[in-house]
Amino acid sequence: MKSRCSNEMIMMMTIVHPLTRFVLTIVGIALCALLMLFLLSIYKGVSKGSVSYVRESGADLWVVQRHSTNILRSSSLIPLSIKPILQKVDGIKSVSPVIFILSSVITAKGPATMYLTGYDIKTGIGGPPAIVAGNRVANDNEIVLDHSFAAKYNINPGDNLIIKDDTLKVAGLSSGTNMFVVQYAFISLQKAFEIAGYPFLVSCFQLRLCPGTHPAGIIDVLQDKIDGISVFDQQTFLTNNTHEMESGILPLLYMVAFIGAVVLAALLSLILSMHVLEHRNEYAVMKALGAPKGFLPALIIKQAMVLSLCGMLTAAVFIFPLLVMVEKISPEVAGQSSFLHVILVLAGTGFICLVSSVVPIGKLRKIYPLDVFK
Repeated sequence: MKSRCSNEMIMMMTIVHPLTRFVLTIVGIALCALLMLFLLSIYKGVSKGSVSYVRESGADLWVVQRHSTNILRSSSLIPLSIKPILQKVDGIKSVSPVIFILSSVITAKGPATMYLTGYDIKTGIGGPPAIVAGNRVANDNEIVLDHSFAAKYNINPGDNLIIKDDTLKVAGLSSGTNMFVVQYAFISLQKAFEIAGYPFLVSCFQLRLCPGTHPAGIIDVLQDKIDGISVFDQQTFLTNNTHEMESGILPLLYMVAFIGAVVLAALLSLILSMHVLEHRNEYAVMKALGAPKGFLPALIIKQAMVLSLCGMLTAAVFIFPLLVMVEKISPEVAGQSSFLHVILVLAGTGFICLVSSVVPIGKLRKIYPLDVFK
């Protein structure tokens, strides 16, 4: 038993020799793990930023154009004239029109695109979820920008921004308004009407209900009373927008993560197979000494676990500095990682290392005790 443990310790130690290959292997595994951690953090950042506006709106009901289900990838135009009709429905406390405009602006670095959001600045409903610098929009000549958009184009509160023929003053910067490919910006409803050129249409209405009012009953009343609209409660509308966000970016993230997992499995399989072939005589000696049936395959799996764990720990050390560096280089790519992500990737890496052990274990089975005498 003592001899078997000694042999196992010796074989475990051989994976660090030569040192250069061991380091390169750890770096390769760490890069694959970093890729998966980075994708998870990007997904969390995008999923949070894309739907934070809807989640933090405080609306009980959303009224949009019929056949429109979200504000991320669906157009909606409904007449402003239905606002008085909505206000007269029993149980509705407030009606707030909001208009969304995908607009180009002029910055010091050239043209840029933003998701202009016009809202009633008197009530504040439909405005930015949170202000991280400066103030909210106070008049028609002010604008609030997403903080990552402002960082990318070196814009600060107090600066001026040209939109069409207007020059707007940046009143403040918001958070929770980064949709990765485009960012929200907030202006007054009146200024949005001027920019859009149609003061009689809005994108949606955010409704707040009186305490104790059941949303389902109001939805039925509104859809019977007004043609050409769809009405969603807050949770359903949030789910719709989350689904659109996931269907747009998740397939890409899954594909890249899958490629990273395949590369990691191939890397470990190659390294462990080379290790088995290089130490063929040692494994033959252990078989000749009567190593139990599962002893040597377990040893290969342990070696794979050691390599993957070292690589994963290296990735865990560098993931947070990496996210900080990426955000400085490209502020709109705002990833958010956590220790839960590290645990998930560690579990995934552990599974991959088990898969990668299949090939070297197959090589091991072709080693016979008589190989000692070759």
